[in-house]
Amino acid sequence: MPIFGPTRGAAQIETSKAFSKSLLQKYRIPCAKSQTFSDLKTALNYIQEQGTPLVIKADGLAAGKGVIMAETDQEAIDAVKNMMELKTFGSAGEKVIIEEKLTGNEMSYFAFSDGQTILPIVPACDYKRVFDGNLGPNTGGMGSYSPPFFYTDELGKKVLASIVQPTIKAMEKENCPYKSVLYTGLMVNNREPKVLEFNARFGDPECQVIVPRLKSDLLDIILGVVNGNLNSVNAEWTEEACVGVVMASAGYPGNIKTGFPISGLEDVDRDILIFHAGTKIGDNRGQVLTNGGRVLTVVALGKNINEARQKIYANLPRIRFEGCQYRTDIAKF
Repeated sequence: MPIFGPTRGAAQIETSKAFSKSLLQKYRIPCAKSQTFSDLKTALNYIQEQGTPLVIKADGLAAGKGVIMAETDQEAIDAVKNMMELKTFGSAGEKVIIEEKLTGNEMSYFAFSDGQTILPIVPACDYKRVFDGNLGPNTGGMGSYSPPFFYTDELGKKVLASIVQPTIKAMEKENCPYKSVLYTGLMVNNREPKVLEFNARFGDPECQVIVPRLKSDLLDIILGVVNGNLNSVNAEWTEEACVGVVMASAGYPGNIKTGFPISGLEDVDRDILIFHAGTKIGDNRGQVLTNGGRVLTVVALGKNINEARQKIYANLPRIRFEGCQYRTDIAKF
């Protein structure tokens, strides 16, 4: 069967932060200084030696919530204890990665690869914190936009040459050839990019602001990856900008209540896209109910970021459900 997606071995680049960090360090790909720990006491000693701020990461998958920005020693200690001792993220926290906190502008860079050929995708920026001003706990994502306001062709070429190409080659050398879409989370400081993390997928909600910009047929690209002939495929992207805002349930990313009717889905402008995430069909025919933390992502294209953003925030109030929350500062500079 033709399958679009990485093998289990290649997917370790996302499923194990220890694996990806080891790969980056072994092949000298730009990234933050870090160490991996499986012993609680050793990890706590390292925190005392290094001092804060630090970034604490659960090794395994944690629904996008396994990364803690610790500004104080106590926050770092609590994060490590929660992961390793209290098992907040289950087995995902049996190992933790403690790394230096990078500063600059975050950017998500994407590329298709069939293991040999690399086909770049337009980049995006996402918003992880639940509240305006990047406050509150981390989430799976509260919104995104494309392209980043600071992105240049020169930066894109640097990311491709110093990070993505070496990573694809490194995976081949590790006998885990990477054939899928590679999401590289970056921190860019003074036009110098460093890797924060990898995802073995498009990422969410970035995917919703990337795919609308694709003018070519996505299926042709996917088949190019699957069949190993990506070098014969071209990808054409619109120059338009795209903005997406997540509408979430009250209490997200913590405890939430679901099952509330959603109204206004048919009241938005015709050029607005609505991607369903945490929804379900109710007993009443055609009634859509909330069924998760992140309920909808509302997306618009525009000639620039500001135009796309204005479209989004003019339409969001038309969609309603009990406890609805969303950020009001997505793509606001």
